[in-house]
Amino acid sequence: MTSTTDPSAGPGTEPDGYGELRAQLDTLTTEAFRPELAEIDRLPTREIARIMNGEDSTVPAAVAEKLPEIAAAIDATAERMARGGRLIYAGAGTAGRLGVLDASECPPTFNTDPSEVVGLIAGGPSAMVKAVEGAEDSKELAAADLDGLGLTADDTVVGISASGRTPYAIGAVEHARRRGALTLGLSCNADSALAAAAEHGLEIVVGPELLTGSTRLKAGTAQKLVLNMLSTITMIRLGKTYGNLMVDVRASNEKLRARSRRIVSLATGASDQEIEAALAATDGEVKNAILTILGGVDGPTAATLLADAHGHLRAALAAVRTT
Repeated sequence: MTSTTDPSAGPGTEPDGYGELRAQLDTLTTEAFRPELAEIDRLPTREIARIMNGEDSTVPAAVAEKLPEIAAAIDATAERMARGGRLIYAGAGTAGRLGVLDASECPPTFNTDPSEVVGLIAGGPSAMVKAVEGAEDSKELAAADLDGLGLTADDTVVGISASGRTPYAIGAVEHARRRGALTLGLSCNADSALAAAAEHGLEIVVGPELLTGSTRLKAGTAQKLVLNMLSTITMIRLGKTYGNLMVDVRASNEKLRARSRRIVSLATGASDQEIEAALAATDGEVKNAILTILGGVDGPTAATLLADAHGHLRAALAAVRTT
């Protein structure tokens, strides 16, 4: 059989494993060819945009069908993180980039340490902007990347793959499960190997893409929506919000400092002078500032109460009101 690295392979020959891979792709909904769109390139731009927008509008419904499974996965994730575990995403290509993106948004939004929510992409950081050939095909690489993080049984590993067959994502889930970590498998095809490997299989079937096999489209949108839910609702469960206010926001620039003041105002109704004093007394920590105002305590006491309440502002307020 012709080797995958044999430059002399000519017409009529196939690289090793190519026939098997082609057969696999032929069975995937995300790879299906849509003959009704075969001449889309001849349509007016506005019509293409209308068709694409219509395609995108079907994605939330596909996510909605899996809300019970998503909610169960979130509760299990929050339970692990509450006892010190991390949320770790692992994927290749678009799926990997979406995981890295979601992880990178958690520190400024929820004041998490960068080590608490981590995105692994096959091929390493350089794969964010340039494909790393062969990286997605290695289960061993995924295992090594997880071992490099010092994976523990309290961690949650989310394998992300539109096809549900990417070896890197499957390898991450299999390795994590052997180590006792919680595992989620997010894919966009039914009966996927990734979902089968994970404790929580999340299969968001969005159908064939506008451009055949371009899973950065509907599949990517579906994955982004689920990752939004996973990280955001987990953080809500961990007490990172007060109602729908981001009380753990990290004020790292002027816009976020203004947002911090606004959040304290919305939560307390206090005057600007009171808000500035509270933020000054708590080193700019929004949650602590709210507690000093609503609970009538000083900065150090607010910090102690929140520590005792494991960061849950409502519980800290309840403790003040019962004393």
